[in-house]
Amino acid sequence: MVRRTRTAPAGLDALQESTARIRDNIEQVIEGKTEVVDLALVVLLAEGHLLVEDVPGVGKTMLAKALARSIDCTVRRIQFTPDLLPSDVTGVSIYNQDSHDFEFKPGAVFANLVVGDEINRASPKTQSALLEAMEERQVSVDGVTYILETPFMVIATQNPIEMEGTYPLPEAQRDRFTARASIGYPSPDAEVLMLEHHGGIEPIEDLEPVADALEVRKLIDIVRGVHLSDEVKRYVVDLVNATRSSADLRLGASPRAGLHLVRASRAKAALAGRDYVLPDDVQELAVPVLAHRLLPTAEAQVARRAPEAVVADLVERLSLPEPAAPARRR
Repeated sequence: MVRRTRTAPAGLDALQESTARIRDNIEQVIEGKTEVVDLALVVLLAEGHLLVEDVPGVGKTMLAKALARSIDCTVRRIQFTPDLLPSDVTGVSIYNQDSHDFEFKPGAVFANLVVGDEINRASPKTQSALLEAMEERQVSVDGVTYILETPFMVIATQNPIEMEGTYPLPEAQRDRFTARASIGYPSPDAEVLMLEHHGGIEPIEDLEPVADALEVRKLIDIVRGVHLSDEVKRYVVDLVNATRSSADLRLGASPRAGLHLVRASRAKAALAGRDYVLPDDVQELAVPVLAHRLLPTAEAQVARRAPEAVVADLVERLSLPEPAAPARRR
């Protein structure tokens, strides 16, 4: 018996080198949060979007700005407020008296990296202005479609829904975010370092780019070549289906969630230097990729059973896929 061999996608070493530079650059301003930084890199390489949710003051916007500054590409920041209009996000057609025609003025979404600060302080109508851009990487205004350049990534921050002045994100909006990260409070040692390094200066201002848009596009192409076996695909489908039949959830994961989980797993495998996805990659990403899309039942809410705990239990109970049988020599 012989095993079939695959050709590893070229450039895995270059990918690890490039992402290590970006990670080190971000960690100059984000102390002791390597796992969160790695998740941001996974989402970037998976051509996805990242939602950073936590209480005020823990570095949500700093993480988004540090990633944006680490890549030499177009960056726009949107401060979401209750009076923000959809046209502020997507753009608007303005009549030009000289040419006697309408001219399109692009909105803030026309950039490689869009930092949406406190996205849940805007109205649901304004939040929904991002739906087409995030899913189809295009914007339609007055019947005309404008294509967004690659890479295109939205990094949005939001405060917990119980905070004053916030609106809940619509289900369709949450489903378009590849993953949700929670930074959390720093450890005491990391907080001491933060006070030492950030007490007198703002280090984000001195952060220099260590990559560019062209390099990121090449890294994304490398990730697309990472192998995903039929067994792992079936495992992803089984996991997604398990959320739909869970007694603790009234809304399970969508087919889009499965696609996002596959793309993120490919990116995670590439960051680990592998040209193939393991079930371990899927398991480690299940909670950040799936939990924010799910809605608990009333009973689960009363029992304080969060979607994160439900997904973790499903991962624990679901059987791992059997390895494929080796090919037989004829």
